[in-house]
Amino acid sequence: MTSSLTRKLVAEAIGTFILVFAGTGAIVVNDVRGGPITHVGVALVFGLVVMTMIYAIGDLSGAHMNPAVSLGFVLAGRFPARRLLPYAVAQTTGALAASAVLRLLFDHATLGATRPAGPPAQAFVMELILTAILMFVVLAVSSGPKEKGVMAGIAIGGLIGLEAMFAGPVTGASMNPVRSLAPAVISGDLCHLWIYLIAPPLGAAAMAPLHAWLMRPDAPGATPAL
Repeated sequence: MTSSLTRKLVAEAIGTFILVFAGTGAIVVNDVRGGPITHVGVALVFGLVVMTMIYAIGDLSGAHMNPAVSLGFVLAGRFPARRLLPYAVAQTTGALAASAVLRLLFDHATLGATRPAGPPAQAFVMELILTAILMFVVLAVSSGPKEKGVMAGIAIGGLIGLEAMFAGPVTGASMNPVRSLAPAVISGDLCHLWIYLIAPPLGAAAMAPLHAWLMRPDAPGATPAL
């Protein structure tokens, strides 16, 4: 493993740790302190932490922090397939570490694990669509495999906050397998985890080729190259 790849993997682990620590931590603190953060506040925390991490590590690792996003980049031809597994391992490691720290700090039953509020099929479809929308925006504002640019962090973080606000009460608005996996494993609450492990990657995988088709240079209405 090259030193460059090692730095990228460490950055992904750190970024995912911060994402899960802050995001699910907001849920935990809101519960144990009687609701001062509120649902809107939790949604904003998720959006803001993603935005911040994109600006912090986007130039280094791409700030994926999500195996579904890494998979989408691979299928869009913007990220080497050989790096998908190492990235997923790094992201999972960071997420598990964050939930483990929250377990040490707080007495909370679920540690912010995602759960469907209605039928599992409803949650599955919702998570698939939410992640497809996220992948569409990520591919639109990123350069190559990197979510970095003047507006990329704002666009992606804003979308995550928006989706968390309206879909959080339905599914938890995960859009990220490791964000759901870590608190579920550490808390032992594995009920319906399969939804969050399968639906987000499927949503990202479906959007990647569609986005490529929409944006191909010879598509009708495409802006002519200068």
